[in-house]
Amino acid sequence: MNSRKQAQKTGIFLIAVLIISGLVLMYTGNDATILAVEKKDSILTAEQIKLAFDSVGGRMINENVKEGQFVKSGEVIMEIDPTDTNLAIEKLKAQIAQLDAQIKSTAGNMNVNLFRAANDEQQTFRQIDAQRAVLNSAEATLKNAEIDYNRKLALANEGAIAKSQLDDSTMALNVARANVQNQRQLLERLLSGGVDNGVTNSLNLPTIEQERAAAKNIENDIAALNQQKKSLEIQLKELEISKERLTLHAPEDGKIISVLSKQGEMISPNVPVVLLETRRIYYDIYVSEEQAVKLHEGEEIICRTIADNKEIKGTIRLLTQAPGFADLKQSREKGQADLSAFQVRIYISPDSEVLAGQTVRVDFD
Repeated sequence: MNSRKQAQKTGIFLIAVLIISGLVLMYTGNDATILAVEKKDSILTAEQIKLAFDSVGGRMINENVKEGQFVKSGEVIMEIDPTDTNLAIEKLKAQIAQLDAQIKSTAGNMNVNLFRAANDEQQTFRQIDAQRAVLNSAEATLKNAEIDYNRKLALANEGAIAKSQLDDSTMALNVARANVQNQRQLLERLLSGGVDNGVTNSLNLPTIEQERAAAKNIENDIAALNQQKKSLEIQLKELEISKERLTLHAPEDGKIISVLSKQGEMISPNVPVVLLETRRIYYDIYVSEEQAVKLHEGEEIICRTIADNKEIKGTIRLLTQAPGFADLKQSREKGQADLSAFQVRIYISPDSEVLAGQTVRVDFD
């Protein structure tokens, strides 16, 4: 009997506790939904990047890192055999040197031809001047012969001289005329058929001008050779860039998570070979729209690690509507409608001494 009464008392006590607890929760609002709104837990996540050889491939000859290894920015990760690229570079350098020699030789030939044309022009000018002097002398002789012939013709008509003297004067006149004609033809030949205006002009020397034009035309050949050289220099630059890309460097500080290719394997261009965990660490939380309107991108947020209660500062980088699965279903019994959830991405300070994978909590109370 006493046991039965004791059991009834115990039952009544438990029922009273449940009723009181329910009333407390009802009036304080500390149910599971409210607690989920006030406290947000998340996991620190580090951004990961895939490293690949940019547009080059070949056999890997140096695997310089292992999983779990920390690397600094610029540190060598892997290397591909550069033998073929080195040979191609040397071949192009030889071709460029050959073109340099050809350009130099062609330019020398052009200068020689220009010098020869100038020298021939000077010599021709001297010959023209000399021939013009000979023609002037022949014309003077012709003029004297004409004067002598006219005087002797007059004397012969008067019977003052013998006919033989007139014949000699006539012969001298004809010789002088022939000489003038011959000397004029020689001058015209030197002038290459040009019109002689009494001034020595290179425009009256088409043969010399043709020599000079031919020499100038060599400039076009030199320009073509320079363009070939420029094309080879571009190819050389491309090969040198490709050679640099045969060595894979760490783009930033981080931790090697996975090595996807091993030493001795053939590497394809742009295929990931290493997975690098960066020092850019973030966490995501999902908040109601009532909380979202109070937050702003660029705003500082403070969270604490669950393990050691360490305070960590972060900055909101992204605030956007979350996918449908994250919608927050609140308690209709308390008269609140369903609210859309918003995703908040927070990046922590790079110098924070935390590890990716740790759990953190943001208290919105």
